[in-house]
Amino acid sequence: MPDRSPTAPPPSFVWTGRIVLTLLTVFSLLPVYVMLSSSLKPLRDVTGAFRWIPDHLTARPYVDIWRTIPLGRYFVNSIIVATAATGLSVLVATFAAYAVSRYRFRGKRVFTITVLSTQMFPGILFLLPLFLLYVGIGNTTGIALYGSRGGLILTYLTFSLPFSIWMLVGYFDSIPRGLDEAALVDGCGPLRALFRVIVPAALPGIVAVAIYAFMTAWSEVLFASVMTNDTTRTLAIGLRAYATETDVYWNQVMAASLVVSVPVVAGFLLLQRYLVAGLTAGAVK
Repeated sequence: MPDRSPTAPPPSFVWTGRIVLTLLTVFSLLPVYVMLSSSLKPLRDVTGAFRWIPDHLTARPYVDIWRTIPLGRYFVNSIIVATAATGLSVLVATFAAYAVSRYRFRGKRVFTITVLSTQMFPGILFLLPLFLLYVGIGNTTGIALYGSRGGLILTYLTFSLPFSIWMLVGYFDSIPRGLDEAALVDGCGPLRALFRVIVPAALPGIVAVAIYAFMTAWSEVLFASVMTNDTTRTLAIGLRAYATETDVYWNQVMAASLVVSVPVVAGFLLLQRYLVAGLTAGAVK
């Protein structure tokens, strides 16, 4: 039989690919190095001529970032908002995606199209309507949504939920319906079958949705700058406080930027295999 194995690429192509990937890697890591080196310099060295190799190294900016502004409070606000928005997004998306994947109901196609169509509009279009809605609810009912963590959680939930539902529908569709039927035969109800059988099988997709929702809430700037006050301000907005009317503490800005990036980077590195598996399965379906 003729050999159908693919031929090896020419050496010139391999070396070209390595050079391109090396240049892209250096280009991607260069800003990280600038942030790291600037965070270890005194302020006078940062505002002067940039030096690739610092003359004086100091860890003082990593201590001062907690004193110059209430960074700890901003950190707690971001953790609470991002975690709550992620948990609610995963919970609601799991129920909604399971219903769309397993049941037939009137308006199913309209619901699916509506969920996907919301991703076509830029977020800034919803800024003023949400602001007026939150203020109106607060004036009418006394429920403080504007300037509160709850209002920001609800806002981020509306951002991540459509994509989360769409991706989980594709993942649930790839799980054989025989698992549901076997669970029902064994005496499980619909909810028990969902959490005991379907959710464990769909864990990579659920983790991918959780990572997407958390990253969306953690790094969002536009709505957080309008929907929060001094008490509920998040990290993405709080970093601006290092710039005063007379000075900008660039070394502390770089140090704080690295510190607030640690949770997202660490979480992504720990869960990247679930993220890749979840996105791949949903894309193939």
